[in-house]
Amino acid sequence: MGKTYERIDGRLRAFIEAQPVFFTATAPLAGDGTVNLSPKGLAGSFAVLDERTVAYLDFAGSNAETVAHLRENGRITLMWCAFQGPPNIVRVHGRGEPVFRDDARWAELIGHFGGIDPEPHGLRAIIVVRAELVRDTCGYGVPFMSYDAERDLHERRFARENDASLSTYFAGKEHIASSIDGLPGLPLPLPPLPRTGQ
Repeated sequence: MGKTYERIDGRLRAFIEAQPVFFTATAPLAGDGTVNLSPKGLAGSFAVLDERTVAYLDFAGSNAETVAHLRENGRITLMWCAFQGPPNIVRVHGRGEPVFRDDARWAELIGHFGGIDPEPHGLRAIIVVRAELVRDTCGYGVPFMSYDAERDLHERRFARENDASLSTYFAGKEHIASSIDGLPGLPLPLPPLPRTGQ
């Protein structure tokens, strides 16, 4: 039933780009470390960069487990499920890294996300993932569910913040600068968000 792919293109690419939500899984190297699994949404915040590389925008939140795990070991799996249409699950297993606001690659990378205004969401990093294994499975056990609309709560909450107040917010959270297991997380204070055209 499952198939392994050499690249992310054609119907495979169309499938993952059409899904309104995907999931990320990471873990520290320590055997007793905390495995993290996160849902990701917000239309326009995911992009296929080339046939083996994808990226997504990492927005403000109450922890930074994915960032911390990627900084330690780079291992990540992304997963998309078909909640409508033919059953399908696609996984991209690979190596990822967080690209922070002061990275020289930022300007080029942010250009891939023209479908969303990242500023109101407290953008803190761009997660870039290089695929090592791409595969799909049947998804027969995934239920049908309808997609109604994007939530506007994230934008409404973080649009009130600027770079300085975001840094203060993050500093007040227990698991932003370090993970649940004490790994280095988001570097603080945040560098200023580069403006378009700079």
